[in-house]
Amino acid sequence: MTIAREDAASPLAPPRTARLAVAGIFFLNGVALSNWIARIPDVKERLALSEGTLGVVLLCSAVGALVAQPSTGVLIRHIGSRRVTTLAALLFCASLTLPGLATSVPALMLALFLLGALNGGLDVAMNAQAAIVEARYRQPIMASFHGLWSVGGLAGALLGGYAASQAMDLASHLLLVAVLTAACVLVAIRGLVPDRGSGGEGGPSFALPPRALLLPGLIAFGVLCCEGAIADWGAIYLRDVIGTGPGLAASGYAVFALLMAVGRLTGDWLTLRLGTTRMVRGGGALVALGIALALASPVPALVIAGYGLVGAGVSCIFPLILSAAARTPGIAPSTAIAAMATAGYTGFLVGPPLIGSVAEALSLRVALGFLGLLGVLVVVSGAAVERAAISPRSSPESA
Repeated sequence: MTIAREDAASPLAPPRTARLAVAGIFFLNGVALSNWIARIPDVKERLALSEGTLGVVLLCSAVGALVAQPSTGVLIRHIGSRRVTTLAALLFCASLTLPGLATSVPALMLALFLLGALNGGLDVAMNAQAAIVEARYRQPIMASFHGLWSVGGLAGALLGGYAASQAMDLASHLLLVAVLTAACVLVAIRGLVPDRGSGGEGGPSFALPPRALLLPGLIAFGVLCCEGAIADWGAIYLRDVIGTGPGLAASGYAVFALLMAVGRLTGDWLTLRLGTTRMVRGGGALVALGIALALASPVPALVIAGYGLVGAGVSCIFPLILSAAARTPGIAPSTAIAAMATAGYTGFLVGPPLIGSVAEALSLRVALGFLGLLGVLVVVSGAAVERAAISPRSSPESA
């Protein structure tokens, strides 16, 4: 019996059980990844890395994700998103221990490449599972999964920060997180569902995105470009341009992340009432308004409020793109999701360096101003996301 046939013969979990299982995977991924991110300063100190070297090292994680995501879509077509999610989640937990064991720069680069590749593969697989569950519900629920990832990220950052404040050994900390996360994953995966009835069996296992997904892919690129730029440059703008202290500068990204989490947790309810196009265009408008407020005001509180508007604006756009991509006729959902995830990660990867280059040539204020322009472009082209897909209400029941 082949793996694919085993999947096809597997019973479906009840919709609520499946939703809780997928939500659990998203949450656990956020918790685990943020525990590592919170310990990056300790790795920098332990290996005596310069800022430039650290930047190159961290780039390996993003490169790993970009390498893994397209092939993950192909793998899902062969063995199913449930099996790929299970495999990727457990291997991701194992790879979480690797940065704590690295004793040299090359070893750390390899560790982060593997961590990034497995995290990128898990990102595609769990979003494919989320799309299947959303089709069974026949209403928008994708944003709530991403909201729980954000909540998990906040929780993981707090736990990782506490471990760092207690001078907990890095390797021991990451091993503990990996073991606990893997144990929870083993519980969650029991509720995952096979890919039958997801609406994409007839699509090719690998294909360039159809014309309908080109604009959504560009929007995904721009939205994650904004997210990466605020993450990397938001605090620097507050500190170097506005003149705030380190604590207040750091709070800018915290507000951005908090509003993004709130936006995602309420996004499904809003999408059900407003529709995809209004949500995407409204998000773009909030991005443009937030950037304008942040750059026009010398008052730190207003700059931080602008960051919050940007966080709320970008919160639901990428989940809505993934949801629409999974329902695009003529292409396998896993392939479409992999294409959009790759486009988004590329934006997240190249956005911050582009901001840095423009800032060096002109100024950081001018460079960040281009993010507002991206928001305007999302407003103009936002209807392309809904046009790419059939309505979730018309998706076939997976049962």
